[in-house]
Amino acid sequence: MTIPDFQSIMLPLLNLFADEQEHSLREIIDSLSETFALSEEERAQLLPSGKQSMFNNRVSWAKTHLTKAGLLKTTKRGYFQITQQGLKVWKEHPPKINNKFLQQFPKFIEFKQNNNSDLNSLDVDDDNKFTTPEEELESAFQKLNQTLASDLIEQIKSGSPRFFEMLVVDLLVKMGYGGTRKDAGQVIGRSGDEGVDGLINEDRLGLDVIYIQAKRWQNPVGRPEIQKFTGALEGFRAKKGIFITSSSFTNDAQEYVERIDKKVILIDGDKLAQLMIEYNVGVSPVVSYEIKKVDLDYFMEE
Repeated sequence: MTIPDFQSIMLPLLNLFADEQEHSLREIIDSLSETFALSEEERAQLLPSGKQSMFNNRVSWAKTHLTKAGLLKTTKRGYFQITQQGLKVWKEHPPKINNKFLQQFPKFIEFKQNNNSDLNSLDVDDDNKFTTPEEELESAFQKLNQTLASDLIEQIKSGSPRFFEMLVVDLLVKMGYGGTRKDAGQVIGRSGDEGVDGLINEDRLGLDVIYIQAKRWQNPVGRPEIQKFTGALEGFRAKKGIFITSSSFTNDAQEYVERIDKKVILIDGDKLAQLMIEYNVGVSPVVSYEIKKVDLDYFMEE
């Protein structure tokens, strides 16, 4: 079963409170995961940021909506209970509870008015909105990053081979290899106008080195090129290598590196762009948003 959206969670969540007892959010999450028969993998699935469980986030937002509508109430830190209004709703056995259903409650209308400038558009669209605010924000963030990555690849392909060499070394230094930019990379040979071979220290002390081949290509890199690279590694008695391209790798090339003894990492244009974004190489921040939540420990009385 796929992970349910937060509106689909509302009614099963209210059902768990029908015993009129206090329940913790952790207890509710565990119970709902059984209700929806979620696997361990589904429960472990994270939001794109990798910071929070997707299911936990959706349960939390379902709980928030029911609380804002006055169907649940907070009793103490991390614990909740059904209200008389919530019990009344439960006894009516509604077929489903969603944002449209909750709009009959003045507290929920007030909550939505405080969070949306146009409630009329909300009446039409909000019932079809199944993602939580965090998911919407992260989805927008991912789309912006995809566009940025595409722009980076275009810039890389239009640059010179010498610039690509510098870019590769800058990125590896930012990732923690090689120590300083000055002594990080060493060019040991060239393979034509479209690439550069070199090596970089794996650590600041130079206890081990990693051999690099960078190819600023338009076409996919195939297995023959990877075999040439691994052959060169053998000549240097090297066991580790990184092959970076501005294009992509064929399936044969990827399968080949999985079968050989040497540790060879393939970084295609998409991965290269994502690493550049992650380590701030060739990009600059425009704006940042800091998402905060209530610190329950602060409100805990001695």
